[in-house]
Amino acid sequence: MGEKIVLSTLFGGLTLVLWAFIVNGMLGFGSNLMMKQIANENTVYEVLRENIREPGRYVCNPPLNLLDRYPEGEPVFSISYSGFGHEAAGREMLIGMVLFFLAPGIAAWLLTRSGPEATAGFGGRILFFAGIGLLIAFFADLAQAGIGGYPYGTALLLALNRILQWTAVGLVVARIMRPGPVQSAAH
Repeated sequence: MGEKIVLSTLFGGLTLVLWAFIVNGMLGFGSNLMMKQIANENTVYEVLRENIREPGRYVCNPPLNLLDRYPEGEPVFSISYSGFGHEAAGREMLIGMVLFFLAPGIAAWLLTRSGPEATAGFGGRILFFAGIGLLIAFFADLAQAGIGGYPYGTALLLALNRILQWTAVGLVVARIMRPGPVQSAAH
């Protein structure tokens, strides 16, 4: 079983890398949704650089109205600063690659700990991974929607991408994690 988990880690990770390369690198899915350009970017950048010194996630609200409430219909902005610049891209890419390979391995290990409904059939094993994608989509993508976050449409597209991504991993890993032949007990 350990060999199957190692193979699942390797090929599941390669599936995630290939998915990211095609969907984000070639088709520009992620950058089109999550990295939009700001008008007057240089001016906005200078204001942010002067006012945000510590790493963190910031929310920029409109001024309160005369009733000490936020006015309706006015935008709320989210600003994230990790404390790093573009020099960290190489390190972040390495961390991302490690995570791309660890996640399918952990999921394959969890599959070995689940019941026969998930492990017996090819479809059940795929659904197990699609379910992991669904959980990640709920807590990583859909949870980022709303005030100061992604628009709901963007969050839904990111969630759908995540579910499809993990279903693709499931297709690969389900082939590797086939149950072995049943051993009959000797009497």
